[in-house]
Amino acid sequence: MLNLNLTTKQAIAYKLARLQAGGTPRVLDLFAGCGGLSLGFKTAGFDIAAAIEIDPDAARSHGINFHNGREEHCKARDIITTHPEDLVRELGLGTINEAVDVIVGGPPCQAFARVGRPKLREIDAHPQAFKHDPRAQLYLEYLRYVEAFQPLAVLVENVPDVLNHGGQNIAEEIGEVLESKGYICRYTLLHAAFYGVPQMRQRMFLIAYRRELTDQVIFPPPTHWVDVPAGYDGSRAVALKLLKNGDFFGNPHNYVEPPEVTAGLISAITVEQAICDLPPIYARELLKSGELRRGARRFDKPISYGRRSNYSTYAQLMRTWPGFEAPENLMDHVIRYLPRDYDLFARLNPGDQYPEAWKHAHDMLTERISQLQSEGVNVIEGTSEYECLKAQIVPPYDVNKFPNKWRKMEADKPARTLMAHLGKDGYSHIHYDSAQARTISVREAARLQSFPDGFVFSGTMNPAFRQIGNSVPPLMARALATTIIQQLQKGGTKGETKTRIETAICV
Repeated sequence: MLNLNLTTKQAIAYKLARLQAGGTPRVLDLFAGCGGLSLGFKTAGFDIAAAIEIDPDAARSHGINFHNGREEHCKARDIITTHPEDLVRELGLGTINEAVDVIVGGPPCQAFARVGRPKLREIDAHPQAFKHDPRAQLYLEYLRYVEAFQPLAVLVENVPDVLNHGGQNIAEEIGEVLESKGYICRYTLLHAAFYGVPQMRQRMFLIAYRRELTDQVIFPPPTHWVDVPAGYDGSRAVALKLLKNGDFFGNPHNYVEPPEVTAGLISAITVEQAICDLPPIYARELLKSGELRRGARRFDKPISYGRRSNYSTYAQLMRTWPGFEAPENLMDHVIRYLPRDYDLFARLNPGDQYPEAWKHAHDMLTERISQLQSEGVNVIEGTSEYECLKAQIVPPYDVNKFPNKWRKMEADKPARTLMAHLGKDGYSHIHYDSAQARTISVREAARLQSFPDGFVFSGTMNPAFRQIGNSVPPLMARALATTIIQQLQKGGTKGETKTRIETAICV
């Protein structure tokens, strides 16, 4: 029976000894969403012990996919009001000392505005410090969970801007706090496309290990290669500006350059390789037939995959992912109702964004006016008839604002970053096939984020899109999880470490 009053060193030693004896490392996923990180870690050999997620649809998705829909695991929880002891008790995880070995998650960066090192370090002296600055509470709660569970390893994911967030390097600050608690910590920026994800997605990843386990942090080497678009290089430069200039409290010693992309790597997965085997959806035909109508898109109409057999290796993976194999029929291959824009989507060229779309739309308006004139109907600019016709063809957005709001995907390249805003309109990912003339479906978005076809999203279309856009791509998570489990498996195998473990447990 484990002593509930173990010191930190004893608890760490107990976990190391358990893994050394062949135990499966257990993960607690904070801010879990539907489970992108969880899926990557599960696939790498971890046990997903528990998760905390405040969004009801995402929490239910996580519970369905990782705990067979057990109600206690499908429950939405607020990390602020859910104390570690409560979570352990509600889910039957034993004791905090023994419950989990690894904590992962991506706390929302907005909550950390203007919170500096002193505020972070208040978490020990002032357990309710987050009340003094509500914007900081989510990061403080993440660190509080680390303090409570004493994991062997920690993974934090976030946007690159956390390296330069209003003059602060949030990742460096988190690393310093973790180091003060006995961890070795490193962080870097990684591109998902370099790890087999058909999407240009750059994120900050921080890994920390207990010093009893190791004295080094290694990030996974890339498996794929692609030319990074200028926009992503630019955002990276902005994120790294403070580090390069040494403006952040001296030299940040926890940042490391990402692993080099070596020669001979295979090309990144393209959009076409990712989704071309999925059944086509011809939006304009469905609109004319009345099958596509306004209203919530529920996942209640099965769509057959069809008989196509010449699909890519990536598509094969998405269909045969162990534990998440493709169902007989797709239930979430549904699209948005955007009747004004389907003809416009067909006119766009690959790579076109909103300025090009706006020009195409005005060309279409001119053509329509000419057609009406040939039929004896004069439509004069400035009249109500003209404005009504224009509204039926031309999107109302200012061409000088948000030029990246629209984009027609290029079949032979990875997709651009999927965002949670995909749950609002989907214009950022217009299908490359002009014959289909539509934005991507939920299942296509899942494929671009590297979720297998057997992964279930709870709720209707909009919540599903949001869950996908908020997720860490599972293939990216798997690459990170593989390096972490290798390090965990090494821990406790050396004579000196083994002696420390045995001594600590016996104290």
